[in-house]
Amino acid sequence: MSKKLKVFLGISYLFILLIFLYFIFSNIEISRLSDFLYYKEVQINLENFIGSNIYANLALFFIFSIIWITLLGFGTPLLIISGILFGKWIGTLISIISISFGALILYTIANFFFADLVQSIFKNKFSKYLDLFKKNEFYYFFVYRFVGGLGVPFCLQNILPVIFNMKKLNYFFSSMLGFIPGFFVFNTIGAGLNKYVKQSDSFSFIDLLLNKEVYLPLIMFVFLILISFFIKKKIFDDKY
Repeated sequence: MSKKLKVFLGISYLFILLIFLYFIFSNIEISRLSDFLYYKEVQINLENFIGSNIYANLALFFIFSIIWITLLGFGTPLLIISGILFGKWIGTLISIISISFGALILYTIANFFFADLVQSIFKNKFSKYLDLFKKNEFYYFFVYRFVGGLGVPFCLQNILPVIFNMKKLNYFFSSMLGFIPGFFVFNTIGAGLNKYVKQSDSFSFIDLLLNKEVYLPLIMFVFLILISFFIKKKIFDDKY
């Protein structure tokens, strides 16, 4: 049963990915990729498309994000895209909720079908943290999300709690709260890129970096990394 499900998930992921890539590349004029005005046209078309029915597009993004994360997709591209499409505030909100749901579904599937496999892969590597998570799974998993998962790829972060059989409600809400700072930063970067394209007539990397809509979230990102490093060292590393 688990092997069949694994094959099904793999095929489904590839199918959705191919559809997504086809949709993207079928609407891209390859010959104009070096033309900055082309990106302005795309930005205008996207803005008109999203604005024409914001609620339907939010629902589509919500559903797609859940499916994408459930099928082991990367989180960062979704955050940049949600910032571009919906702005930093709405983008942050929709991405936090949708990705949290997608991560919960992935965790539930992994815990039900692949618990033994996950245990064999992660238990020895993270054995020193097990007592911490078992002591207060909500708090420590919240911190774990906040600090970026201790360097573990996002898709694997989502299934790691299988090794200590975390409660689903604790998983969902600790993830959602832990996501907020990082997700806001990446959505702000996406929104800043969108605004830069909208306001500029030509591309300049220097102008891009000097644009406050871009450099401020980048500074926030660096600051968040420093905070995360300090928290990781204080809470996780110093315990052992």
